[in-house]
Amino acid sequence: MALEVSHKLATDNIYAKVISVPSQEIFEQQAEAYKNDILNETNFAITIEAGSTDSWHKFIKNKGINFGINDFGKSAPYKEIYNYFGLTVNNIVKKTKNLVENQI
Repeated sequence: MALEVSHKLATDNIYAKVISVPSQEIFEQQAEAYKNDILNETNFAITIEAGSTDSWHKFIKNKGINFGINDFGKSAPYKEIYNYFGLTVNNIVKKTKNLVENQI
């Protein structure tokens, strides 16, 4: 999903670098310079998480948007759940474009 979002943003000349962080605990153990290089390479950051986004706020702060599922108790096939929570490529692209365009 993140790669597809990145490709769609590129068609509108919006640079998006996809970084996978499979373990936030290991990422936090890295040198500060490395983490700063990753987190501060661009003016904005978005996260895409197939679950709660609570743990991402410490990394993104006020630089962007966290996309995920921040509610408990919904049950349906994953595509329906993703759609319900706006965890779709089109929604992420639209909101990311709005973020970038409103800050320029």
